[in-house]
Amino acid sequence: MDLGLKDRVYVVTGATRGLGHAAARELVADGARVVISGRDEKTVDEAAAALGPNALGIAADNAAPDTAERLIRAARQEYGRLDGVLISVGGPAPGFAADNTDEQWQAAFDSVFLGAVRLARAAAAELGEGGVIGFVLSGSVHEPIAGLTISNGLRPGLAGFAKSLSVELGPRGIRVVGLLPGRISTDRMRQLDGLSPDPEATRAANEARVPLRRYGTPEEFGRAAAFVLSPAASYMTGVMLPVDGGARHGF
Repeated sequence: MDLGLKDRVYVVTGATRGLGHAAARELVADGARVVISGRDEKTVDEAAAALGPNALGIAADNAAPDTAERLIRAARQEYGRLDGVLISVGGPAPGFAADNTDEQWQAAFDSVFLGAVRLARAAAAELGEGGVIGFVLSGSVHEPIAGLTISNGLRPGLAGFAKSLSVELGPRGIRVVGLLPGRISTDRMRQLDGLSPDPEATRAANEARVPLRRYGTPEEFGRAAAFVLSPAASYMTGVMLPVDGGARHGF
């Protein structure tokens, strides 16, 4: 299936590793060009080099007020166009309500929530008909995840913003989509499993609760992201798409 990605240009944040990098890799593999970002310049350069000549790396923090403008300007200057953005950011600090500090909440709000809102607003002002804004969220949009209280607090609100944005931008032909990864085998998931006394037993127990009985791979998530960002998904907007092996039991 031709996704129609050839020569289209996307900004992908948080793309030096994990889910953001997996999405960028699949976009490039299908012919797109990407501007990727991450906080560390050396890591960003290495990730862009791994993606090949159709990737440009920019060191930028999602929490910084000027990041949205910088990334969109880089896409315009390097590739002459912008077709979409995928907003991904590393997960907030784990912990329970009694554990997380004001500083952790503020840092997560600035990067996970406000940074995403800024980039979405900036992209909305730049995109034309056929453009797309994607958010990498979490299964916590529908159901809280134990030990991830900050994520549980922020992700549902961001999904609500995305849904509102899809209604506002629909008349302009701009789509807004959300991806809700479940247990994908990334460094972040290994970190969370590692918080338990027996990480292997924790993973086995988690896998037993997934209908497909395994964690997903970054490649599986990346292919789903490439599809919903592509013209092949041109009549999909306002959706929150689980990529979770069936872990969400509701419709």
